[in-house]
Amino acid sequence: MNVSHPTFKSLAIIALTRGGKSLAARLAAKLQAEVIDPQPVGLSATLSDAWPHYDGLVLIMATGIAVRTIAPLLESKRSDPGVVVMDEAGRFAISLLSGHLGGGNELAHLVAAASGGQAVITTASDTLGLTAIDLWARHNNLVLAQGSLTAASSALVNNRRITVFTDLEGPLPSDFLPVSSMEAAELIISNRMPPTHHALALLCPRNLTLGIGCNRGTSREEIEQAAMTTCHQHGFNFLAVAQVASIDLKNDEPGLLAFAAAHGLRQHWYPAGQLNAVPGVTVSSAVQKATGAKAVAEPAALLAAKTSTLLIRKTIWNNVTIALAETPVKLSAAYPSSAPAPAASTI
Repeated sequence: MNVSHPTFKSLAIIALTRGGKSLAARLAAKLQAEVIDPQPVGLSATLSDAWPHYDGLVLIMATGIAVRTIAPLLESKRSDPGVVVMDEAGRFAISLLSGHLGGGNELAHLVAAASGGQAVITTASDTLGLTAIDLWARHNNLVLAQGSLTAASSALVNNRRITVFTDLEGPLPSDFLPVSSMEAAELIISNRMPPTHHALALLCPRNLTLGIGCNRGTSREEIEQAAMTTCHQHGFNFLAVAQVASIDLKNDEPGLLAFAAAHGLRQHWYPAGQLNAVPGVTVSSAVQKATGAKAVAEPAALLAAKTSTLLIRKTIWNNVTIALAETPVKLSAAYPSSAPAPAASTI
């Protein structure tokens, strides 16, 4: 019986002993994983080579050996693979590293299901049945803008609840206690910047669209300064910007393309006729004469955000015109957690 694992695109199993290698072969058949033999170059070199190429690693060996070997490779829970350590009898699958974001907890359950053993999970939120804030945030496409999710998670674990302010729609997890002001919240979920930063963490949705018009040859730096300053002056978090939109005549503008690439922004380009069909925008005769569009920044932002309301109407900065629109976001209280996988036959 194979065990599905949609979270993991690449899995590797490394074992040291004869019994461990036998278990590795049987697990690999169930998990569609690759078995890597460390004997030719040694365990340290094998793990160092495998580290950036697999999003899940199963190490069939003593926990102490695993810890000492992976220690020099550790960088961040946002980039390190999920690591599970298992004894060669297949009795225990220990989630050792990147339990949440790296999927280590989920991998432990998958490996335990495949071996007929038991997953060992030590992350406090899982053992106490509390929300894993990092997993919940990722599921809701929220990014950390300020503060620390570790601090927020510690507050939740210590108090069994955390005070939360959000101006987004949708239900919150049951251990999130809503409050009516940013100042009273330990966790803030918003695309706006708090007036003062007392929260443990600020999460923001990437749901803002920048409509941009610019003169030919405008530098990336000038576009960036105009965009960031516009957001800042109106109290919006620039990290919430996900898209940039403009007229199709600008789809080869070096500065605009460089700005979008530098911040990982999706790009939308619209012909003049489509921009002219958007009602309620600020018309410019100069823009219409130059491009055939009665406006660029405002209608482009509205089209890309799929909304009819602007957050910020066009603002002119020397060679750049900026407008801002928002795509509505609805939160979900539920999220895929590292719940135990269905039991599989023993091997």
